[in-house]
Amino acid sequence: MANFVEIDEARRLLGLGEAATLKEIRSAYRRLAHRHHPDKRSGITSEETEETMKRLNAAYKLLTDYCSNYKYSFREEDVVRAYPHDEYLRKYYYGWFEGI
Repeated sequence: MANFVEIDEARRLLGLGEAATLKEIRSAYRRLAHRHHPDKRSGITSEETEETMKRLNAAYKLLTDYCSNYKYSFREEDVVRAYPHDEYLRKYYYGWFEGI
């Protein structure tokens, strides 16, 4: 199990903010892997690019493992917090002014 420091270093290595979706993690990894792949980098020693790719691969694996093991809450309050615009639409369609 990874600790906060390892996860924070991995997200910083991939250039992610404090919150990211799996899609954003995947996109950042692919962008950096393409940029630092040994076949794409001429003029830099293969040891440097291999080490960078190892670090990128480890960071990607760590973050995807963390996200896949994360427990999501399906309570109404948490769903509303995740999708506040849906709550506004529900109130509009089903009696915004009820109780006034």
